[in-house]
Amino acid sequence: MSRIGKRPITVPAKVQVTINGAKIVVKGPKGELSRDLPANVSVAQEGETLSVNRRDDTRTSRQLHGLCRTLVANMVEGVSQGFQRRLEIQGVGYRAAVQGRNLVLNMGYSHQVQIAPPEGIQFAVENNTNVIVSGYDKEIVGNTAAQVRAVRPPEPYKGKGIRYSGEAVRRKAGKTGKGKK
Repeated sequence: MSRIGKRPITVPAKVQVTINGAKIVVKGPKGELSRDLPANVSVAQEGETLSVNRRDDTRTSRQLHGLCRTLVANMVEGVSQGFQRRLEIQGVGYRAAVQGRNLVLNMGYSHQVQIAPPEGIQFAVENNTNVIVSGYDKEIVGNTAAQVRAVRPPEPYKGKGIRYSGEAVRRKAGKTGKGKK
């Protein structure tokens, strides 16, 4: 049995779960998420807990068991608490700002880069160099943070660019500076 798949999911009081065959809908104070689960996996609700079970012991059912449990748990956590990714901007003159709902980045290009958030995503900026991407869908939060990071990924010589908070950037040595003899 999958160690992750057999763990029950606790549903908070303010979250409402509806199971209709292979479709699960989770509503909470932050928003509403729905997902179609594979036929190999079923979800059962007993009071305040959800349990994800597999229908048989085939290889694909075993593979999907833990995945589906994690996806459902992320849906429940997202609509109740939400998710966020923090990004740090490093480099002289590099900064970020929020104009309306859009994120505006000055990253050393000849123009400003504007990123419009998808539905359910909010941007926040602290001290012009810390960007916070938040929302209730973990997948969209991660994809949006990756789009922001892709504007100027950290370079290996000076470490300038946009990186995830806590991300370690491998640094390279520059030129040795040896002259002719």
